[in-house]
Amino acid sequence: MLKGEDPGATAMGVEGGAADGHKPLSQSPKSVKKRDAILRAAIEIINAKSFALATMTEIAAALDLRDAALYYYFPNKQALVYACHISSLERFELLLRDADQAGGTGAAKLRRFLRALLDDSARNGPQLYFGDHSYLEPPQRAVVDEWGDRLSGLLEAFLTEGMADGSIVPCEAPLVVQLLLGMLIWLAKWVPTVPAMTVDRLMTAIGAVSLRGLETRPGLE
Repeated sequence: MLKGEDPGATAMGVEGGAADGHKPLSQSPKSVKKRDAILRAAIEIINAKSFALATMTEIAAALDLRDAALYYYFPNKQALVYACHISSLERFELLLRDADQAGGTGAAKLRRFLRALLDDSARNGPQLYFGDHSYLEPPQRAVVDEWGDRLSGLLEAFLTEGMADGSIVPCEAPLVVQLLLGMLIWLAKWVPTVPAMTVDRLMTAIGAVSLRGLETRPGLE
């Protein structure tokens, strides 16, 4: 995603806008709500089964829809999963920027972001993280790669700030960010299978295995 580019416009061009001859979708509240429900169901199924094994029929069935209703919103599975990536990147970026704007030390921003990400997933469903997306077309992969790199850079900045302000121990920020992203991708696949899982339990576990190792003062808020 290029800086200043409208991600909604990018997604629409692939999902079924004028770029591919599909008629533009209604932006009524009902249509937007239905589209969001489709994205959530698709992300949950793709996270659980992979892109290759997930089917449009299965995603439609999860919402009690006929296949034709799903194809009204997305012309094919690739367009649907690309929209899932765009939606997830938008959510990820918003949470990162909110955590940054709230201020505080680098460690406080990192902790605040992780908590917000878990809260958001509990409310709105998991995200489709920008890991493997080899199934996308080259232009789509380029958008996801560029946007993902920029968001990784924002997360790295929290670590760099923390090392500068003394709240995070010296570390190799790019490598630590990749480890954190790997943990988040795994959580998106694993958490839905655990009964009675809560955000508080997850934050406690993340604190035990990650944050306390990074923070020079454990429990820093």
